[in-house]
Amino acid sequence: MRILRVITNLNVMIGQLVSLLIWAGIVVLCFEVVARYGFGQPTLWAHGYTQRIFGSYFVLIGAYTLIRKDHVRVDIVLNAAGPRGRALLDLMNYLFLILWGVVLTREGWLFVLDAWQFNEMDDSALGHPMWPPKLALFLGSLLITLQGIVYAIEAIVTFFNPAATVEGPVQ
Repeated sequence: MRILRVITNLNVMIGQLVSLLIWAGIVVLCFEVVARYGFGQPTLWAHGYTQRIFGSYFVLIGAYTLIRKDHVRVDIVLNAAGPRGRALLDLMNYLFLILWGVVLTREGWLFVLDAWQFNEMDDSALGHPMWPPKLALFLGSLLITLQGIVYAIEAIVTFFNPAATVEGPVQ
């Protein structure tokens, strides 16, 4: 089960690093507001960069959010079930997450390859390359899929042995 802990710890580390993107986004937004309303000189680049920063943040933080159990859940059903019932419901949820994640990861990788191969640029005045945000989509979906696999395995272990405890991340 060491590999499960490694994946979870990697996702915690990446999630904590990615959370710093919020500060970069805040700085860019504040700069744009001051430039636009304080000096009447809006920037050409701030809108595109804030989209990229916050878009990357939201897709890369998914696995960390899953670890912290901050995704929306219907706890009324889960709390009424016993340990095996919760494990079975969790397993079903994680299997759907894994299916979604595998498809999105594959498509995300194809998006990255196309953007790189064809030197795809966005339609902004600066013409930013599109492969970085598409790479963020690929990595974010890969990370949440791996974390879903970790939790699916934990749910299987709990289903067959409700007394078993699987080690959480090292914080």
